[in-house]
Amino acid sequence: MRVARPRGSSPLSCPDSLGDQHTHEGDSISDPRTNDRIRVPEVRLVGPNGEQVGVVRIEQALKLAQEADLDLVEVAPNSRPPVVKIMDYGKFKYEQAQKVKEARRNQANTILKEVRFRLKIDTHDYETKLKRAEGFLQGGDKVKAMILFRGREQSRPEQGVRLLQRFAEDVADFGTVESRPVQDGRNMVMIIGPLKNKADAKAEANAKRAANRQRAPQGEDAPAEPADETTTEAAATAVAANTKEQNA
Repeated sequence: MRVARPRGSSPLSCPDSLGDQHTHEGDSISDPRTNDRIRVPEVRLVGPNGEQVGVVRIEQALKLAQEADLDLVEVAPNSRPPVVKIMDYGKFKYEQAQKVKEARRNQANTILKEVRFRLKIDTHDYETKLKRAEGFLQGGDKVKAMILFRGREQSRPEQGVRLLQRFAEDVADFGTVESRPVQDGRNMVMIIGPLKNKADAKAEANAKRAANRQRAPQGEDAPAEPADETTTEAAATAVAANTKEQNA
């Protein structure tokens, strides 16, 4: 019996077993066995909508998949008997690849921004650095808060811990502590991660810009109101003059 191969794949797209060591270009040894490459007498079959069909002969499972114009995919090869599912394997692989791509994109775009403090920092300088850190976190980036110790300040690490704890509390609306304060020589470092990932932060910023563009034309129309008042006054003056002429 000839069984249809997965859509969008070549005849060599799936290895004969998960333990195969030899693959062709573009293949992956982690790809599951599909269709006629599943070489066991019996399988536990799961339908295309997740329904449990039960243990059936491999021939029957292949026939059901072929009748549905879908693929038979081995999803749990180590089970006894192996678990297989009827699905569109090409679509499944595409969706998985998109998820991996999105995860990598978000991870690659997350940047570690650095904010440096002195142990004896004044209020204005602290507020300035705090606002910078909030901006980084709102943009979906991580913040590395670093205290630079001078001279004998290294013998008072507890003061550095208190300063970083205060900083963490002040940015709590935008990020959470991923790495608690750790002293490394003359420096003390703490890592704060954003509450929003890079993709969500970018989407929110784009939405705000779009909303501002929509409100801009309304703001341009607003100055027209004084002209209307002048026109009204001129009309009232004209009416008064006509009334005087008629009375005369």
